[in-house]
Amino acid sequence: MLPRPRPVALKRVREAASPADGLRVLVDRLWPRGLAKDQVVMDLWLKDVAPSSSLRSWYGHDPERWEGFGLKYRAELAQRADLLQLLDDLRHRGTLTLLSDAKDTMHSHAIVLREAIIDRHHVRARPCALG
Repeated sequence: MLPRPRPVALKRVREAASPADGLRVLVDRLWPRGLAKDQVVMDLWLKDVAPSSSLRSWYGHDPERWEGFGLKYRAELAQRADLLQLLDDLRHRGTLTLLSDAKDTMHSHAIVLREAIIDRHHVRARPCALG
């Protein structure tokens, strides 16, 4: 049996790293503009879990499209169950912090990704109802 999952934290990649971050995973498709590789403290860059280029272009960080973006991104994530499983496994091992370079932290794909990871656990943990 897996240990109880830990919360999934969110942080801007430009914020200082902390020991409390645990495992730091960059979840952006593109490398953060203006940062050298040695300026980013991370353990893993999981760019394939980020929204597709076409979805990012459609969304354009327009808050009016936030709800639709969330639905479309969740549909993409459903096709990447392997990556969601990896992230869920990692959060069972210790603290997991998702890193993103989004300036608008209230409308970042990392929020949707965190919810998808958490929801995945709740679906798995739900007891089976017998007739």
